[in-house]
Amino acid sequence: MQTRDDIFNTLRDALVELFELDPERVSLDSNLYQDLEIDSIDAVDLIDHIKRQTGKKIAAEEFKSVRTVSDVVEAVYRLVQPAA
Repeated sequence: MQTRDDIFNTLRDALVELFELDPERVSLDSNLYQDLEIDSIDAVDLIDHIKRQTGKKIAAEEFKSVRTVSDVVEAVYRLVQPAA
């Protein structure tokens, strides 16, 4: 089982690698669109990367509500948790 910290670290590494961001710019409070300048095409790439890492796809509807890195961490956390 992955913790939120594990997910954040993996996500930060992905954002740095995929979008050539400075790791210091990526925090839980970072807004994907304003602070990190991720556009809709980048968001699709990020969803694809998450799918490759987890084997599970985040629904596009769920990703529409995502604004911050913390939102992505929560979405991935819910995705990888076994159903109760």
